[in-house]
Amino acid sequence: MPDGPKAHVQVTRFEVSVLPQGDVNRRHFTLYVEWRGGGQWAVSNGFHECLSADGTWSYESIPTERRDEWITANRFSLSTAVALAKEHAPLITVNGRTALDAWRSSRPSA
Repeated sequence: MPDGPKAHVQVTRFEVSVLPQGDVNRRHFTLYVEWRGGGQWAVSNGFHECLSADGTWSYESIPTERRDEWITANRFSLSTAVALAKEHAPLITVNGRTALDAWRSSRPSA
């Protein structure tokens, strides 16, 4: 191996879903915990919206247009962002159906 700089690896995104990998509906019912720099993480729905601590979603504008109040409400430590994503993952709604509904319908009946 040649001398020189070593490669650095950093995790910048986690997927959070109540549906298991391989479930055909998982991509629709997944939240993302994404690194935003400076030790800050966001909970994203993958469509340019971020979750705030109070459970509301708001559009994530380009960095130069984000106000300090918005950043404070929508940026978290990793542990807080993961906890928020886990709390809200069952509530994701697509076409009137929640992730929890999708999970229930994919389980074999007892």
